[in-house]
Amino acid sequence: MVAREQFHVELKKVTGLIIELAEETERALQQAVHALYASDIELAHKIIEDDVDVDRKEMEINEEAILLIAKQQPVATDLRRLIVALRISSDLERMGDNAKNIAKATIHLGEDHGLTVHPVIEDMKEIALKMSDVAKKAFENEDITMAKKLAELDDKVDNMYGEVVREMLEETATNPQKIQHIMQMAFSARYIERFADHITNIGEDILYLVKGKSIDLNQ
Repeated sequence: MVAREQFHVELKKVTGLIIELAEETERALQQAVHALYASDIELAHKIIEDDVDVDRKEMEINEEAILLIAKQQPVATDLRRLIVALRISSDLERMGDNAKNIAKATIHLGEDHGLTVHPVIEDMKEIALKMSDVAKKAFENEDITMAKKLAELDDKVDNMYGEVVREMLEETATNPQKIQHIMQMAFSARYIERFADHITNIGEDILYLVKGKSIDLNQ
C-alpha cells in the first residue's frame, strides 16, 4: 500500500474513533438525565466511573492524529482534517465532563430531596442529542449546510435554559430551605446548555474544515 493510501486508511480510523466518542458522550448524557429524574444514585456513580473511558478515547484520538501529522506531514485539507480531529475530540471530552457533572449533581441531591425535576431539562437533553446526531452526520459527510443548522438548535437550548433558571429562582423564593437542591437542578440545566455549546463548536470546526476559515455560528 502506497503512503497516500495508508494515510487515508489511518485518517478513516481517526474519523471512526471520533464517531465512537460522540456516541459515548450521547449515551452519558442520556443516562445522566435519566439518573437525575429517577434519583438513581447507583447509575450516577457508574456514569462518573465510565467517564474514564471517554478520557481514554480522547487521548487515543489525539495520539493517532499527532502521529499522522508527524509521519505524513500533511498539508492543506488533510492537515485541517487532523487539526479538526484534535479540536473535536477536545469538545467531546468536555461534553462527557458535562454529563458527569449532572451525575454529580444527582448524587448531591440524594434520593429524598422531595423536589420535582423541571420537565424542560428533559426537553433540553433531547435537543442536545439531536444536535449531536446532526453534528456526527455533518462531520462524516463534510456537510456545511447541516453544520449551520446547529446554531438554530443551540438557540432553542439557550432559551430553554433561561426558562429553567427563571423558574428555579422563583422556586428559591418560595422554598428557601431547599435552595441548595434547587440550585443543583439549575446547574444540571447549565451542564446541558454547555453540552450543546460544545456541539456548536464542532459545527464551527466542520465549517473550518470545508471552508478553510473560522466562522462563528452564533453570529
